[in-house]
Amino acid sequence: MLNRSVFDFLLELRENNNREWFHANKKLYETAKKDFQLFVELSIEQIKTFDPSVSGLNAKDCLFRIFRDVRFSEDKKPYKTNFGAFLAKNGRKSRYGGYYIHIEPEQCFLGGGCYMPASNVLKAIRNEIFHHPEEFKGIIENVEFKKHFPELYGEKLKTAPRGFPKDFEHIDLLNYKHYAVSKMIDDQTVNSDQFVKEIDNAFKALYPLNRFLNEIVQDL
Repeated sequence: MLNRSVFDFLLELRENNNREWFHANKKLYETAKKDFQLFVELSIEQIKTFDPSVSGLNAKDCLFRIFRDVRFSEDKKPYKTNFGAFLAKNGRKSRYGGYYIHIEPEQCFLGGGCYMPASNVLKAIRNEIFHHPEEFKGIIENVEFKKHFPELYGEKLKTAPRGFPKDFEHIDLLNYKHYAVSKMIDDQTVNSDQFVKEIDNAFKALYPLNRFLNEIVQDL
């Protein structure tokens, strides 16, 4: 299960989000980061039993930095109050569909798919769905999938995307800006041995979507 040090550090950081406190408590950060990285390593081992695309993935390459880019933000707090990792072929910067673990007190969630895909990737996904709508619907309307992810994440276009007919029967499937999903997980579950089971069940349900997306991405 996830080591409690991860949660404890994030709770402290939320109350003391400044460089002085962070530097004075850097050992706490390093311990929490190490424990989260170990959890991600174990999660990779778990996921590769049903999705071989994550085989050989290094957990360190999946973790997002805790330092915020505050250059264009009114919020000048220097640190994120979460640990996050994207488990996909080529790591956190991958254009492939993958699996996301977000640990943040009261805001933990599991997610995945393709979030903010590049324009060429987004167009290719839409094109594949246009030609194979029933296959895609079969994935996102699957009972097990919907149990964990009732709907795709994020905003949708108000009109048909450029290059696609407005009268297409399944135009709503093409209007998404992301082909991603998320599922909130309560803190009690995250800090128990049930979290591993939750990851296993949710990500197994997510795998068919990632497989569909990655067959598209690998041909670009």
